[in-house]
Amino acid sequence: MSASLELSLPAASVAAPAPQPSRSYWLVVWRQLRRDPMALAAGGVLLLIVGAAVFAPWLAPADPYKASMIKRLLPIGSPGFLLGTDELGRDMLSRLMHGGRLSLLMGVVPVLAAFGIGTTIGLLAGYIGGKVNMVIMRVLDVFYAFPSVLLAVAISGALGPGMSNSLLALTLVFVPQVVRVAESVTTQVRQLDYIEAARMSGASAFSIIRVHVLGNVLGPVFVYATGLLSVSMILASGLSFLGLGVKPPEPEWGLMLNTLRSAIYVNPWIAALPGALIFVTSIAFNLLADSVRSAMDIRR
Repeated sequence: MSASLELSLPAASVAAPAPQPSRSYWLVVWRQLRRDPMALAAGGVLLLIVGAAVFAPWLAPADPYKASMIKRLLPIGSPGFLLGTDELGRDMLSRLMHGGRLSLLMGVVPVLAAFGIGTTIGLLAGYIGGKVNMVIMRVLDVFYAFPSVLLAVAISGALGPGMSNSLLALTLVFVPQVVRVAESVTTQVRQLDYIEAARMSGASAFSIIRVHVLGNVLGPVFVYATGLLSVSMILASGLSFLGLGVKPPEPEWGLMLNTLRSAIYVNPWIAALPGALIFVTSIAFNLLADSVRSAMDIRR
């Protein structure tokens, strides 16, 4: 969202300031989001899911780990069990609420980590250019030879099952994608007139990146990263479903979907609940990302 400034100053003059996003621009973005019914609906759904997960220890009606073999697979609406029980007689509502904590954590943390790491690497590669850019981008291109799902499974399988290894695997999957976006935007911004004026004024590379480049790069990278949240949710749940993520008896939507497979012919509605939450959360993240992308489009 940068535009070149027309410089009428002599070469020895102080560099013109970078066209950073103004406060009025962000107010317009906020107004656009408030008027977008899709953004409001998706934000409301996510707020409800996140609130239920954060306050699960106080809102959950039962202990999510307490099993009872005589209460196995009770149907939805059973007395004392609003959403029934799982294959071990544990309260499904409580496990779904507590499971949201781990599922959201595994979906959001890799994207945030990739956003920070990928933006930094992309800024350096795009600004320095030359052989440094070529080496960094060619190394990261290796990751694009594999689909994201296959790469996440391969890395997580090599590291071993566990939540920390799954978080690391997902972060490694998303970093190259963020780097590519950050590098592309930085390369375009680096060629603008006000960057050259800043160099001629004697500003250091660190100052130019921090003051003039970073503000123009964060917007596009942030919009792209928000779109990765839905993908991260699905991949994280998939790893847990395959036994490469959270370990039993921890409640996590992907793991719950796996353990309830045997109950699909006995009580299919119970078995479908974790998958429905994964679907709804992923769609809400995706719709909200589309709304943010549309609101930040300066051409509108």
